[in-house]
Amino acid sequence: MTTLVLDNGAYTAKIGYSHDTVSVIPNCQFRSKTSRLKTFTANQLDEIKDPSGLFYILPFQKGYLVNWDVQRKVWDHLFGKEMYKVDFADTSIVITEPYFNFTSIQESMNEILFEEYQFQAALRINAGSLSAHRYFQENSTELCCVVVDSGFSFTHIVPYCRGKKMKDGICRINVGGKLLTNHLKEIISYRQLHVMDETHVINQVKEDVCYVSQHFYKDMEIAQLKGEENTVMRDYVLPDFSSIKKGFCKPLEEMSFSGKYKTGEQILRLTNERFAVPEMLFHPSDVGIQEMGIPEALVNSISNMPEEMKPHFFKNIVLTGGNTHFPGFRDRLYKDVRSLTPTDFQVSVVQPQNPICYAWEGGQLLAENPDFEEMVVTREDYEENGHFICEEKFDI
Repeated sequence: MTTLVLDNGAYTAKIGYSHDTVSVIPNCQFRSKTSRLKTFTANQLDEIKDPSGLFYILPFQKGYLVNWDVQRKVWDHLFGKEMYKVDFADTSIVITEPYFNFTSIQESMNEILFEEYQFQAALRINAGSLSAHRYFQENSTELCCVVVDSGFSFTHIVPYCRGKKMKDGICRINVGGKLLTNHLKEIISYRQLHVMDETHVINQVKEDVCYVSQHFYKDMEIAQLKGEENTVMRDYVLPDFSSIKKGFCKPLEEMSFSGKYKTGEQILRLTNERFAVPEMLFHPSDVGIQEMGIPEALVNSISNMPEEMKPHFFKNIVLTGGNTHFPGFRDRLYKDVRSLTPTDFQVSVVQPQNPICYAWEGGQLLAENPDFEEMVVTREDYEENGHFICEEKFDI
């Protein structure tokens, strides 16, 4: 019996067999401006000749799976003969879902997995639980950890103790990668160039040039300086999709401070946007979202835990999710949490090698676990007892 592990995120799906490697695939469909009628699914994105003005059709809205038609098409593509050639009669699936998922979504998912695809067994679990499982496997002496999962729609902060999530400490901040990209689009459109339709390109810009500032006001001052003294300024070459397939940041030695280049490339000049955009993760109130930033929420979440567990949580903070890839993210989080925490607590922030696939790797370990058989719901169970057995068995 093979096990397929699918970390079904709102932006990318991380998928692979438990005995194999993982691939990260866009979890959506695309339409391009040029060929309006044709829809591209998941990793067919590479086939689009001119990806300017891509329309995204996302299965997730505000972090929850609402558009089943799109999700079905993506899954058909992933499970089908082009990708994983899943033999449903001999495969069980580990699939992730968000915290506090709605019952109606859970029931639809049960139906699709068991009745449409007819998997032999399924385990529905939160991505954070997989990350925690992986962390506890690697650090077997630790009993507690806090998973900070900063993804596309939300940032979740979830304390785990002995592999169980502590419901009182779960905290969600409504700031994720989607908000950062959209905010960057608005700033650039207002200051330089109308890019409101160019989600795909601006997302690339965000990944290439944004970073988390360690001293926000100091960097702000540097960003206002002229010429060579402005060490924050970068020129980003936008793709034209004929000679330049993918945008890139101009190397410092080639930068011209006048902003004029002989070649006909289209340039975006970025200064304080580089760190003001990721700053929203730490101060959502900057853009009028009345919520705590990550460090504050983390300390708040741990403060709801029993007194004797607190020191253990502070020294096992695990970062997962795409936003943790911003340079300086880990150091800034450490610095802010440290300043909010009593000095007698030791603070340690762990950033895994690959924070995006960390949960998937946890699922891989879980599938190899001898107790795995006990955790899943088999198709016979489901056909006999319906949704009730899933509700009972899955700790969501």
